[in-house]
Amino acid sequence: MRALVSIAALLLAAPAAATLAPGAKAPVFTAQGAVAGKPFTVNLQDALKKGPVVLYFFPAAFTSGCNAEAHAFAEAIPDFRKAHATVIGMTAGHVDQLEDFSSKECAGKFPVAAASPALIQSYDVVLKKPDGGATALTSRTSYVIGRDGRIAFVHDDMNPAEHVQRTLAALRALPAR
Repeated sequence: MRALVSIAALLLAAPAAATLAPGAKAPVFTAQGAVAGKPFTVNLQDALKKGPVVLYFFPAAFTSGCNAEAHAFAEAIPDFRKAHATVIGMTAGHVDQLEDFSSKECAGKFPVAAASPALIQSYDVVLKKPDGGATALTSRTSYVIGRDGRIAFVHDDMNPAEHVQRTLAALRALPAR
């Protein structure tokens, strides 16, 4: 029943308005998650030492749109690596399933982690109901964070179709290092 309620919330959800605009400092965080089915600690500052970061929030593991988005990011990992970027997925939904999700839907190619309420608030990614009320899930929002720790690009759309293409285009537009 809970899964049905979550799916209904996703289908009826209105897009959130991400308030972190390009140029804003990205909130730093450390979160627990998984990569390739194994526990993993995600740390934004460590990831930024390697290059820009694509931080994408998704509503819930093992739902159709989130599965499609994870597959798309996994297939595009070679392109993200060419851009010297790290991809990190974050969710507040179905965090108990992240180990399975990381190996099955993400193909073990990038980490996914549990977003705390404070992290969700700091990135303004609370999924809203059509009446404006909050859900317990995260919106589908992708951020490109430059090596300087500043937001370079935001794509906030519940349709997963363009998140990969738009974040890759934003990475390619970043100044060379």
